[in-house]
Amino acid sequence: MFVFTILYLLLVLIRPQDYPQLQAEGMLPWQQLALLGAGLFWLASSRKNLSTPQHMLLLAFLPLLMLSSIANGWLGGALVQLEKFGPVVLAFCVLSASLTSPQRVRLVMATFAICAAVLSLHGIEQAELGKGWTGVELSQGTRIQYVGIFNDPNDLGMLFVMCVPMAVYMAYSGRSGLLRKIFWLTVAGVLVYGIYLTDSRGTLLALLAALGGYIWLRRGIVPAAVLGVVALAGLMMLPSRMQELDASEASAAGRVDAWYEGLHMFSANPIFGIGPDNFADNNANLTAHNSFVLVLAETGILGFTLWLAFVAYCFRMMYVVVRQRGRVPGALPEAQPDPAVERQWHDDRAATMALLLSLIAFFVAAFFLSRSYVIVLYLLAALVVGHYQELRKRWPSLPLFRLGRDLWVWPAVAVAAVVCLYVVVKVLLVTSA
Repeated sequence: MFVFTILYLLLVLIRPQDYPQLQAEGMLPWQQLALLGAGLFWLASSRKNLSTPQHMLLLAFLPLLMLSSIANGWLGGALVQLEKFGPVVLAFCVLSASLTSPQRVRLVMATFAICAAVLSLHGIEQAELGKGWTGVELSQGTRIQYVGIFNDPNDLGMLFVMCVPMAVYMAYSGRSGLLRKIFWLTVAGVLVYGIYLTDSRGTLLALLAALGGYIWLRRGIVPAAVLGVVALAGLMMLPSRMQELDASEASAAGRVDAWYEGLHMFSANPIFGIGPDNFADNNANLTAHNSFVLVLAETGILGFTLWLAFVAYCFRMMYVVVRQRGRVPGALPEAQPDPAVERQWHDDRAATMALLLSLIAFFVAAFFLSRSYVIVLYLLAALVVGHYQELRKRWPSLPLFRLGRDLWVWPAVAVAAVVCLYVVVKVLLVTSA
Protein backbone atom coordinates (compact mmCIF):
# COMPACT_ATOMS: atom_id res chain seq x y z
CA MET A 1 0.00 0.00 0.00
CA PHE A 2 2.75 2.44 0.92
CA VAL A 3 4.51 2.05 -2.46
CA PHE A 4 1.29 2.87 -4.33
CA THR A 5 0.68 5.79 -1.96
CA ILE A 6 4.13 7.29 -2.64
CA LEU A 7 3.59 6.80 -6.38
CA TYR A 8 0.26 8.59 -6.11
CA LEU A 9 1.87 11.43 -4.15
CA LEU A 10 4.57 11.80 -6.83
CA LEU A 11 1.96 11.95 -9.59
CA VAL A 12 -0.10 14.53 -7.69
CA LEU A 13 2.89 16.81 -7.13
CA ILE A 14 5.21 16.34 -10.15
CA ARG A 15 2.28 15.74 -12.55
CA PRO A 16 4.08 14.34 -15.63
CA GLN A 17 0.64 13.32 -16.90
CA ASP A 18 -0.12 17.03 -17.39
CA TYR A 19 3.01 17.85 -19.42
CA PRO A 20 1.76 19.08 -22.82
CA GLN A 21 4.42 17.10 -24.71
CA LEU A 22 3.54 13.86 -22.90
CA GLN A 23 -0.21 14.03 -23.35
CA ALA A 24 -1.64 11.65 -25.92
CA GLU A 25 -4.95 10.07 -26.68
CA GLY A 26 -5.46 6.76 -24.95
CA MET A 27 -2.96 7.62 -22.20
CA LEU A 28 -3.71 5.66 -19.06
CA PRO A 29 -4.88 7.67 -16.02
CA TRP A 30 -1.81 6.81 -13.96
CA GLN A 31 -2.69 9.03 -11.00
CA GLN A 32 -6.12 7.46 -10.60
CA LEU A 33 -4.69 3.96 -11.06
CA ALA A 34 -2.08 4.56 -8.36
CA LEU A 35 -4.80 5.72 -5.97
CA LEU A 36 -6.94 2.74 -6.90
CA GLY A 37 -4.07 0.36 -6.18
CA ALA A 38 -3.38 1.98 -2.83
CA GLY A 39 -7.09 1.94 -2.04
CA LEU A 40 -7.42 -1.79 -2.79
CA PHE A 41 -4.48 -2.60 -0.51
CA TRP A 42 -6.01 -0.35 2.16
CA LEU A 43 -9.35 -2.14 1.94
CA ALA A 44 -7.59 -5.49 2.29
CA SER A 45 -5.41 -4.37 5.22
CA SER A 46 -6.17 -4.49 8.92
CA ARG A 47 -4.98 -0.91 9.49
CA LYS A 48 -8.25 0.82 8.66
CA ASN A 49 -8.78 3.24 11.52
CA LEU A 50 -11.70 5.54 10.77
CA SER A 51 -12.30 6.56 14.37
CA THR A 52 -10.31 9.82 14.41
CA PRO A 53 -12.40 13.00 14.33
CA GLN A 54 -10.96 13.93 10.93
CA HIS A 55 -12.01 10.63 9.37
CA MET A 56 -15.57 10.94 10.66
CA LEU A 57 -15.84 14.60 9.69
CA LEU A 58 -14.53 14.03 6.18
CA LEU A 59 -16.80 11.03 5.68
CA ALA A 60 -19.69 13.28 6.72
CA PHE A 61 -18.54 16.20 4.58
CA LEU A 62 -18.73 14.21 1.33
CA PRO A 63 -22.46 13.35 1.60
CA LEU A 64 -23.07 16.92 2.79
CA LEU A 65 -21.58 18.18 -0.49
CA MET A 66 -23.88 15.84 -2.35
CA LEU A 67 -26.89 16.88 -0.29
CA SER A 68 -26.09 20.56 -0.83
CA SER A 69 -26.19 20.02 -4.60
CA ILE A 70 -29.56 18.26 -4.32
CA ALA A 71 -30.96 20.96 -2.03
CA ASN A 72 -30.11 23.53 -4.70
CA GLY A 73 -32.07 21.68 -7.36
CA TRP A 74 -29.38 19.64 -9.10
CA LEU A 75 -29.85 15.92 -8.50
CA GLY A 76 -27.01 15.00 -10.84
CA GLY A 77 -24.70 17.28 -8.86
CA ALA A 78 -24.59 14.63 -6.12
CA LEU A 79 -22.86 12.22 -8.49
CA VAL A 80 -20.53 14.98 -9.68
CA GLN A 81 -19.44 15.69 -6.10
CA LEU A 82 -19.00 11.97 -5.40
CA GLU A 83 -16.77 11.69 -8.45
CA LYS A 84 -14.76 14.83 -7.60
CA PHE A 85 -14.40 14.61 -3.83
CA GLY A 86 -14.63 10.82 -3.34
CA PRO A 87 -11.00 10.30 -4.49
CA VAL A 88 -9.90 13.05 -2.07
CA VAL A 89 -11.50 11.18 0.83
CA LEU A 90 -9.90 7.91 -0.30
CA ALA A 91 -6.46 9.57 -0.62
CA PHE A 92 -6.80 10.95 2.91
CA CYS A 93 -7.70 7.53 4.32
CA VAL A 94 -4.94 5.72 2.44
CA LEU A 95 -2.11 8.15 3.27
CA SER A 96 -3.02 8.45 6.96
CA ALA A 97 -3.16 4.63 7.26
CA SER A 98 0.19 4.23 5.49
CA LEU A 99 2.19 6.19 8.07
CA THR A 100 3.04 3.32 10.39
CA SER A 101 6.50 4.48 11.52
CA PRO A 102 8.58 7.63 12.02
CA GLN A 103 10.63 6.61 8.99
CA ARG A 104 7.54 6.65 6.78
CA VAL A 105 6.51 10.04 8.12
CA ARG A 106 9.95 11.42 7.26
CA LEU A 107 9.83 9.80 3.82
CA VAL A 108 6.49 11.45 3.00
CA MET A 109 7.74 14.81 4.27
CA ALA A 110 10.89 14.38 2.17
CA THR A 111 8.75 13.51 -0.87
CA PHE A 112 6.70 16.66 -0.41
CA ALA A 113 9.78 18.85 -0.02
CA ILE A 114 11.78 17.36 -2.92
CA CYS A 115 8.83 17.43 -5.32
CA ALA A 116 8.14 21.04 -4.39
CA ALA A 117 11.84 21.85 -4.97
CA VAL A 118 11.62 20.27 -8.44
CA LEU A 119 8.69 22.56 -9.23
CA SER A 120 10.68 25.51 -7.87
CA LEU A 121 13.63 24.62 -10.13
CA HIS A 122 11.19 24.55 -13.03
CA GLY A 123 10.12 28.04 -12.00
CA ILE A 124 13.72 29.25 -11.78
CA GLU A 125 14.33 28.01 -15.33
CA GLN A 126 11.09 29.67 -16.36
CA ALA A 127 12.18 32.98 -14.84
CA GLU A 128 15.55 32.83 -16.64
CA LEU A 129 14.43 31.55 -20.04
CA GLY A 130 10.77 32.57 -20.13
CA LYS A 131 9.74 28.93 -20.41
CA GLY A 132 10.24 25.82 -18.25
CA TRP A 133 10.98 22.24 -19.34
CA THR A 134 7.24 21.57 -19.42
CA GLY A 135 6.88 24.14 -22.18
CA VAL A 136 4.79 26.36 -19.89
CA GLU A 137 5.63 30.07 -20.00
CA LEU A 138 5.52 32.70 -17.26
CA SER A 139 2.16 33.86 -15.97
CA GLN A 140 1.47 37.54 -16.69
CA GLY A 141 4.98 37.70 -18.11
CA THR A 142 6.65 37.80 -14.68
CA ARG A 143 5.26 35.11 -12.32
CA ILE A 144 6.26 31.45 -12.38
CA GLN A 145 3.69 28.71 -12.78
CA TYR A 146 3.54 24.96 -13.41
CA VAL A 147 1.04 22.53 -14.93
CA GLY A 148 -2.22 20.98 -13.73
CA ILE A 149 -3.39 22.05 -10.29
CA PHE A 150 -0.31 24.27 -9.94
CA ASN A 151 -0.90 26.37 -13.05
CA ASP A 152 -1.71 29.33 -10.81
CA PRO A 153 1.33 31.06 -9.19
CA ASN A 154 -0.63 31.31 -5.95
CA ASP A 155 -1.18 27.54 -5.80
CA LEU A 156 2.47 26.96 -6.56
CA GLY A 157 3.52 29.35 -3.81
CA MET A 158 1.14 27.69 -1.35
CA LEU A 159 2.82 24.32 -1.99
CA PHE A 160 6.28 25.85 -1.58
CA VAL A 161 5.52 27.61 1.69
CA MET A 162 3.89 24.47 3.11
CA CYS A 163 7.03 22.46 2.37
CA VAL A 164 9.64 24.87 3.75
CA PRO A 165 9.18 23.70 7.39
CA MET A 166 9.40 20.07 6.22
CA ALA A 167 12.71 20.72 4.45
CA VAL A 168 14.17 22.50 7.49
CA TYR A 169 13.03 19.64 9.73
CA MET A 170 14.71 17.10 7.42
CA ALA A 171 17.96 19.05 7.74
CA TYR A 172 18.03 18.52 11.50
CA SER A 173 16.10 15.26 12.01
CA GLY A 174 17.81 12.22 13.50
CA ARG A 175 21.58 12.27 13.47
CA SER A 176 21.95 14.48 10.45
CA GLY A 177 25.44 14.78 8.97
CA LEU A 178 26.87 17.91 7.42
CA LEU A 179 26.10 16.90 3.84
CA ARG A 180 22.52 16.06 4.78
CA LYS A 181 22.10 19.46 6.42
CA ILE A 182 23.55 21.25 3.41
CA PHE A 183 21.27 19.34 1.03
CA TRP A 184 18.04 19.99 2.91
CA LEU A 185 18.84 23.60 3.71
CA THR A 186 19.55 24.08 0.00
CA VAL A 187 16.13 22.56 -0.73
CA ALA A 188 14.59 25.02 1.73
CA GLY A 189 16.44 27.90 0.07
CA VAL A 190 15.22 26.83 -3.39
CA LEU A 191 11.65 26.77 -2.05
CA VAL A 192 11.96 30.24 -0.53
CA TYR A 193 13.36 31.59 -3.80
CA GLY A 194 10.47 29.91 -5.61
CA ILE A 195 8.05 31.68 -3.29
CA TYR A 196 9.63 34.99 -4.26
CA LEU A 197 9.33 34.14 -7.97
CA THR A 198 5.61 33.38 -7.65
CA ASP A 199 5.18 37.00 -6.54
CA SER A 200 2.21 35.87 -4.45
CA ARG A 201 1.48 38.26 -1.60
CA GLY A 202 -0.58 35.71 0.30
CA THR A 203 2.27 33.19 0.11
CA LEU A 204 4.82 35.72 1.35
CA LEU A 205 2.52 36.51 4.27
CA ALA A 206 2.18 32.77 4.90
CA LEU A 207 5.97 32.40 5.05
CA LEU A 208 6.11 35.27 7.51
CA ALA A 209 3.32 33.65 9.57
CA ALA A 210 5.20 30.34 9.70
CA LEU A 211 8.35 32.10 10.89
CA GLY A 212 6.33 34.10 13.42
CA GLY A 213 4.64 30.91 14.62
CA TYR A 214 8.00 29.29 15.21
CA ILE A 215 9.29 32.26 17.20
CA TRP A 216 6.04 32.41 19.18
CA LEU A 217 6.20 28.73 20.12
CA ARG A 218 9.88 28.94 21.04
CA ARG A 219 10.28 32.44 22.49
CA GLY A 220 6.84 33.87 23.17
CA ILE A 221 4.37 36.26 21.60
CA VAL A 222 6.35 39.52 22.06
CA PRO A 223 9.48 38.47 20.12
CA ALA A 224 7.21 36.99 17.44
CA ALA A 225 5.27 40.25 17.11
CA VAL A 226 8.45 42.33 16.90
CA LEU A 227 9.93 40.00 14.30
CA GLY A 228 6.64 40.09 12.36
CA VAL A 229 6.65 43.88 12.13
CA VAL A 230 10.30 43.99 11.07
CA ALA A 231 9.91 41.17 8.54
CA LEU A 232 6.75 42.69 7.05
CA ALA A 233 8.52 46.01 6.65
CA GLY A 234 11.36 44.21 4.89
CA LEU A 235 8.96 42.41 2.55
CA MET A 236 7.29 45.70 1.69
CA MET A 237 10.66 47.00 0.49
CA LEU A 238 11.21 44.10 -1.92
CA PRO A 239 10.55 44.76 -5.63
CA SER A 240 7.33 42.74 -5.69
CA ARG A 241 3.55 43.03 -5.41
CA MET A 242 3.97 43.31 -1.64
CA GLN A 243 4.51 47.04 -2.23
CA GLU A 244 0.86 47.17 -3.36
CA LEU A 245 -0.47 45.54 -0.17
CA ASP A 246 -3.40 47.78 0.66
CA ALA A 247 -7.10 47.15 1.18
CA SER A 248 -7.92 49.81 -1.42
CA GLU A 249 -5.65 48.30 -4.12
CA ALA A 250 -7.70 46.83 -6.97
CA SER A 251 -6.84 43.16 -6.45
CA ALA A 252 -7.25 43.34 -2.67
CA ALA A 253 -10.48 45.30 -2.97
CA GLY A 254 -11.83 42.69 -5.38
CA ARG A 255 -11.12 39.98 -2.84
CA VAL A 256 -12.92 41.87 -0.09
CA ASP A 257 -15.91 42.41 -2.37
CA ALA A 258 -15.97 38.67 -3.13
CA TRP A 259 -15.91 37.86 0.60
CA TYR A 260 -18.80 40.24 1.16
CA GLU A 261 -20.79 38.60 -1.63
CA GLY A 262 -20.02 35.21 -0.12
CA LEU A 263 -21.46 36.28 3.21
CA HIS A 264 -24.59 37.47 1.40
CA MET A 265 -24.87 34.07 -0.31
CA PHE A 266 -24.63 32.42 3.09
CA SER A 267 -27.29 34.67 4.62
CA ALA A 268 -29.63 33.79 1.75
CA ASN A 269 -28.94 30.04 2.06
CA PRO A 270 -27.74 29.50 5.64
CA ILE A 271 -28.34 25.74 6.02
CA PHE A 272 -27.01 24.05 2.85
CA GLY A 273 -25.47 27.04 1.07
CA ILE A 274 -25.73 27.73 -2.64
CA GLY A 275 -24.22 24.37 -3.60
CA PRO A 276 -20.61 23.34 -4.30
CA ASP A 277 -18.96 24.87 -7.38
CA ASN A 278 -21.69 27.52 -7.62
CA PHE A 279 -19.89 30.51 -6.11
CA ALA A 280 -18.55 31.89 -9.38
CA ASP A 281 -21.93 31.47 -11.05
CA ASN A 282 -23.40 33.76 -8.40
CA ASN A 283 -20.57 36.29 -8.46
CA ALA A 284 -19.98 37.28 -12.09
CA ASN A 285 -17.66 34.29 -12.68
CA LEU A 286 -15.34 35.42 -9.87
CA THR A 287 -14.30 33.02 -7.13
CA ALA A 288 -14.39 33.71 -3.39
CA HIS A 289 -10.62 34.21 -2.93
CA ASN A 290 -11.03 32.79 0.57
CA SER A 291 -11.25 29.10 1.47
CA PHE A 292 -13.33 29.76 4.58
CA VAL A 293 -15.84 32.01 2.82
CA LEU A 294 -16.08 29.54 -0.07
CA VAL A 295 -17.12 26.63 2.17
CA LEU A 296 -19.51 28.84 4.12
CA ALA A 297 -21.24 30.17 1.00
CA GLU A 298 -21.39 26.88 -0.90
CA THR A 299 -22.25 24.40 1.89
CA GLY A 300 -23.91 26.60 4.52
CA ILE A 301 -23.45 26.37 8.25
CA LEU A 302 -23.63 22.57 8.20
CA GLY A 303 -20.76 22.10 5.78
CA PHE A 304 -18.78 24.97 7.29
CA THR A 305 -19.03 23.40 10.75
CA LEU A 306 -17.76 20.03 9.51
CA TRP A 307 -14.92 21.55 7.49
CA LEU A 308 -13.85 23.97 10.21
CA ALA A 309 -13.80 21.18 12.82
CA PHE A 310 -11.73 19.04 10.44
CA VAL A 311 -9.13 21.79 10.12
CA ALA A 312 -9.18 22.67 13.82
CA TYR A 313 -8.53 19.10 14.95
CA CYS A 314 -5.39 19.02 12.78
CA PHE A 315 -4.09 22.11 14.56
CA ARG A 316 -5.07 20.76 17.98
CA MET A 317 -3.30 17.45 17.44
CA MET A 318 -0.04 19.16 16.56
CA TYR A 319 -0.29 21.85 19.22
CA VAL A 320 -0.81 19.47 22.17
CA VAL A 321 2.48 17.79 21.25
CA VAL A 322 4.47 20.96 20.63
CA ARG A 323 3.39 22.57 23.90
CA GLN A 324 4.82 19.65 25.92
CA ARG A 325 8.32 20.74 26.81
CA GLY A 326 10.98 18.95 28.77
CA ARG A 327 10.54 15.32 29.75
CA VAL A 328 9.06 12.51 27.74
CA PRO A 329 5.25 12.44 28.10
CA GLY A 330 4.08 10.01 30.73
CA ALA A 331 7.57 9.59 32.26
CA LEU A 332 7.66 9.42 36.04
CA PRO A 333 9.49 12.32 37.72
CA GLU A 334 11.84 9.98 39.57
CA ALA A 335 12.59 7.79 36.54
CA GLN A 336 16.07 7.86 35.01
CA PRO A 337 15.76 9.20 31.45
CA ASP A 338 16.66 6.77 28.66
CA PRO A 339 18.84 8.59 26.07
CA ALA A 340 17.32 6.64 23.14
CA VAL A 341 13.79 7.41 24.32
CA GLU A 342 14.70 11.06 24.84
CA ARG A 343 16.11 11.27 21.30
CA GLN A 344 12.96 9.71 19.85
CA TRP A 345 10.73 12.15 21.71
CA HIS A 346 12.87 15.09 20.64
CA ASP A 347 12.64 14.05 16.98
CA ASP A 348 8.90 13.35 17.23
CA ARG A 349 8.32 16.78 18.69
CA ALA A 350 10.47 18.42 16.00
CA ALA A 351 8.48 16.66 13.27
CA THR A 352 5.27 17.83 14.93
CA MET A 353 6.55 21.40 15.04
CA ALA A 354 7.31 21.23 11.31
CA LEU A 355 3.82 19.97 10.52
CA LEU A 356 2.22 22.62 12.71
CA LEU A 357 4.16 25.34 10.89
CA SER A 358 3.15 23.76 7.56
CA LEU A 359 -0.49 23.98 8.64
CA ILE A 360 -0.06 27.62 9.65
CA ALA A 361 1.59 28.48 6.33
CA PHE A 362 -0.98 26.61 4.25
CA PHE A 363 -4.05 28.13 5.88
CA VAL A 364 -2.69 31.67 5.93
CA ALA A 365 -2.19 31.31 2.17
CA ALA A 366 -5.58 29.60 1.82
CA PHE A 367 -7.25 32.55 3.53
CA PHE A 368 -6.61 34.51 0.33
CA LEU A 369 -7.41 31.66 -2.09
CA SER A 370 -10.41 29.46 -2.86
CA ARG A 371 -8.76 26.13 -2.12
CA SER A 372 -11.21 24.45 0.25
CA TYR A 373 -11.42 21.20 -1.71
CA VAL A 374 -7.94 20.82 -3.25
CA ILE A 375 -6.14 17.51 -2.78
CA VAL A 376 -2.99 19.11 -1.30
CA LEU A 377 -4.93 20.27 1.77
CA TYR A 378 -6.18 16.76 2.51
CA LEU A 379 -2.81 15.12 1.88
CA LEU A 380 -1.27 17.49 4.43
CA ALA A 381 -4.11 16.69 6.85
CA ALA A 382 -3.55 12.95 6.28
CA LEU A 383 0.13 13.42 7.12
CA VAL A 384 -0.86 15.19 10.32
CA VAL A 385 -3.40 12.53 11.33
CA GLY A 386 -1.15 9.58 10.50
CA HIS A 387 1.73 11.17 12.41
CA TYR A 388 -0.41 11.76 15.48
CA GLN A 389 -1.78 8.22 15.42
CA GLU A 390 1.77 6.90 15.48
CA LEU A 391 2.74 9.32 18.24
CA ARG A 392 -0.03 7.94 20.46
CA LYS A 393 1.30 4.43 19.98
CA ARG A 394 4.70 5.51 21.29
CA TRP A 395 3.43 8.03 23.83
CA PRO A 396 0.02 6.77 25.10
CA SER A 397 -0.33 9.67 27.54
CA LEU A 398 -1.00 12.05 24.63
CA PRO A 399 -4.71 12.93 24.54
CA LEU A 400 -7.14 10.85 22.53
CA PHE A 401 -9.43 13.15 20.58
CA ARG A 402 -13.04 12.04 20.32
CA LEU A 403 -15.60 13.85 18.23
CA GLY A 404 -18.43 12.89 20.56
CA ARG A 405 -16.93 14.96 23.36
CA ASP A 406 -16.94 18.12 21.24
CA LEU A 407 -20.22 17.84 19.34
CA TRP A 408 -21.69 20.82 21.19
CA VAL A 409 -18.52 22.89 20.74
CA TRP A 410 -18.15 23.02 16.95
CA PRO A 411 -21.49 24.65 16.07
CA ALA A 412 -20.67 27.44 18.52
CA VAL A 413 -17.16 27.77 17.08
CA ALA A 414 -18.59 27.91 13.55
CA VAL A 415 -21.05 30.66 14.48
CA ALA A 416 -18.25 32.62 16.16
CA ALA A 417 -16.11 32.20 13.04
CA VAL A 418 -18.91 33.54 10.86
CA VAL A 419 -19.22 36.59 13.11
CA CYS A 420 -15.46 37.15 12.93
CA LEU A 421 -15.50 36.88 9.14
CA TYR A 422 -18.33 39.39 8.97
CA VAL A 423 -16.50 41.87 11.23
CA VAL A 424 -13.24 41.51 9.28
CA VAL A 425 -15.00 42.07 5.96
CA LYS A 426 -16.90 45.10 7.22
CA VAL A 427 -13.72 46.67 8.59
CA LEU A 428 -11.89 46.04 5.31
CA LEU A 429 -14.75 47.49 3.30
CA VAL A 430 -14.66 50.66 5.40
CA THR A 431 -10.87 51.03 5.14
CA SER A 432 -10.90 50.42 1.38
CA ALA A 433 -13.61 53.02 0.69
